[in-house]
Amino acid sequence: MSSTLLKLVALAATAAAHGTVTGIVADGTYTKGFDLQYYYMIQNGQTPPATPGWYAENLDNGFVSPDAYTTSDIVCHKNSKAATSSASVKAGGSVDFQWSAWPESHVGPMITYVAKCDADCADADKTALKWVKIDEAGYTDDWASNKMIANNNTWSVTVPSTLAAGNYVFRHETIALHGAGSENGAQNYPQCLNIEITGGGSDSPEGTLGTALYTPTDAGILYSPYSGDNTGYKVPGPALYGSGSDSGSGNSTTPATPVSSSPAASASASAPAASASASAPASSTVPVATATPTVADVAPSATATAGAGSGLAKTFTVSTFIQWLEEQSASAAKAKARRHARDF
Repeated sequence: MSSTLLKLVALAATAAAHGTVTGIVADGTYTKGFDLQYYYMIQNGQTPPATPGWYAENLDNGFVSPDAYTTSDIVCHKNSKAATSSASVKAGGSVDFQWSAWPESHVGPMITYVAKCDADCADADKTALKWVKIDEAGYTDDWASNKMIANNNTWSVTVPSTLAAGNYVFRHETIALHGAGSENGAQNYPQCLNIEITGGGSDSPEGTLGTALYTPTDAGILYSPYSGDNTGYKVPGPALYGSGSDSGSGNSTTPATPVSSSPAASASASAPAASASASAPASSTVPVATATPTVADVAPSATATAGAGSGLAKTFTVSTFIQWLEEQSASAAKAKARRHARDF
């Protein structure tokens, strides 16, 4: 496949998905996350760079629905596979999760979990990982997702200083509630990354299996954000770990390398920064990306098909790819006419 067509495929994949974590800044160091274009590189016999971000096939509208809560897809997204490399953060340090463009209509909470690996997280069994919630934010004056957008599409999390050192998988997630007033209408967007915690204390809290984190009828899952006052919204999932951050961390954590004069985060040539939101306050403090991501030798191979819906088939011709792009454009135009359509 030509480089031009690969770029078109990557653009289409990005457009098809509502949002992914494109990279992280851990203690001031930027590392690129999993890029959806890597799926197509693998399909065409190429080896993408390894990143701490887990491989996933969220190639359609990009979410996991409540009827899949008892499947492994809810753990780290569709057909996910463990990453082969890892980032690093000190206990008590910060991790800034940088999201791609996110629709303001997709309001909801921001949640972060960690699961300790028995050894190298590259060998982790996602179905056996037990998750501890270290950060959550729902509605305080505004939805946490809107605060993430206003903070340059970035959500900052403080790593509890009491957690034992070791290899962890971080599971960062937002749940879009614009269609959640009806059963099976919530949209989960879990994103996983391998991050080693250094220093720290001795706590190794017991977690919850990914398939037991939520049920379709949880108060924070089956919920209409348009029914009135949202201040009573209850973030779903297990209880928050005692020393984790609890709300508003999208704007409250001070990054290791602050910049007070610009709302945009800069990055090295090989690591794009999160795109700035027009609603971002001028005084927001945002991280500066200072290092290029680590490149490993191999990336996990794709073995399953993309999700149903508007996903592009694994194999395609130029003509079918153009047809798919036209269908996506028509679908997007139709969806924009409906303010709170679930599939927008």
